[in-house]
Amino acid sequence: MKFAMTLLGLTLLSVPDEIELGREANVKMRHELVQFRDERVLSYVAGLGKQLARSTRGPRYPYSFTIADYREINAFALPGGPVWINRGVLHAATTESQVAGVLAHEIAHIAQRHAATQVMHGAFANWGLGLLSAMLGNAGGANAARSAAGVMTNSMFLKFSRDDEIEADRVGLQILTNAGWEARGMVELFEILRREQKRDPTVVETFFSTHPPPQERIELLKSAVRTRPGGRRDSVEFQRARSRSLALPPPRKMPVN
Repeated sequence: MKFAMTLLGLTLLSVPDEIELGREANVKMRHELVQFRDERVLSYVAGLGKQLARSTRGPRYPYSFTIADYREINAFALPGGPVWINRGVLHAATTESQVAGVLAHEIAHIAQRHAATQVMHGAFANWGLGLLSAMLGNAGGANAARSAAGVMTNSMFLKFSRDDEIEADRVGLQILTNAGWEARGMVELFEILRREQKRDPTVVETFFSTHPPPQERIELLKSAVRTRPGGRRDSVEFQRARSRSLALPPPRKMPVN
């Protein structure tokens, strides 16, 4: 099955183009963000992400999972497969299902092509439809991917719409539970965010600058969770990975752009 993105009736971005765009953007991210390098914790998070990705519908993306060495509770997705999660998420979470809920939400953004849509809208605003469609036409999408990746990573984190976030919550919850985890973990992570906002607002300010307030999302998720009981809540592997991360030198504060 072929998947392509359209804008004003024109086909602009195929899945291979989107994957190329994400690769280009991910290279920039690896140069601009401080990565957490502990192989045991990285391997654990990557394995968790891959289990979730196998329960995802839609285009088959080459999902990858990277840990940014920052204390703030945040995560983001790039078009075509790359997912980044801050080390602060591992420290704030108390169960594996909470971290799995964060990853499932970001995977859902990719599966629903939210990041690609935002990039195309941004490129259209910057370049206009004529130039954009020409770049993605007979010349192929790779050139446009490189240019769009530059535009996207100038702002570093994409700010999705309220509807995108609600959809990523809904689809992410399906991914989470289809992969065998307890649905309640996603709600609990939002409750942790609210708690941390009162205790130390600096830890969550990046999240709240790029996401709508969680209260409405919590209420919607609670309704969905009641229809999806059971599932895996925690694991020895998560507690070991979290303890190892906590024992290492602490993550740094994110730079102010």
